[in-house]
Amino acid sequence: MSKWIKRVTLQGRHVRLEPLGEKHIPGLAEIGKGQDFWKYMLYGEMKAETDFRRFVTDLLAREEKGTDLPFAVIDLASGRIAGSTRYLNIDSPNRGLEVGGTWYGLDFQRTAVNTECKFLLLTHAFETLKAIRVQIKTDSLNVRSQQAIERIGAVKEGVLRKHMILPDGRIRDSVFYSILDNEWAGVKKRLVAMLGKYGDG
Repeated sequence: MSKWIKRVTLQGRHVRLEPLGEKHIPGLAEIGKGQDFWKYMLYGEMKAETDFRRFVTDLLAREEKGTDLPFAVIDLASGRIAGSTRYLNIDSPNRGLEVGGTWYGLDFQRTAVNTECKFLLLTHAFETLKAIRVQIKTDSLNVRSQQAIERIGAVKEGVLRKHMILPDGRIRDSVFYSILDNEWAGVKKRLVAMLGKYGDG
């Protein structure tokens, strides 16, 4: 595991991000099986609990290598697992990382969950870890994701063409965004304003 980034639990008013573990597999499977958003992601179709066990096992192996730090997202109001997110492409020497691999069950989409997750992850990255660059990327076909990233004030850097071959064989172009340490104050202000409309949960 990277010495720069260690396991941590991050808690807000609406969600708690806790280190991903095997205990989260049933809850992730319950909300994630058969969802449409998997077509944009690298895991292929996720139809059974065994698929989510593979997902968690893979992310824990990445954590062991020091490239990723995965979280389970817990919705505080219901106590249910809302989804998963992580730090990835951790680049300790250059104080850079990516926020991504994010997905939520349908009940938790278009709620305070995603906004507060981004707020907690970015706050920890810039204010505790002292990152100088945080990257976010998404499928060029996933317009909704691009709009959400742009809404928080991330800067579009460009498109990496033919970036990935997905499990179904489709060749994906990826849109890359970033937030720099000197831009964080403005992004933080936007996120706080966005969270304000949800009240205290």
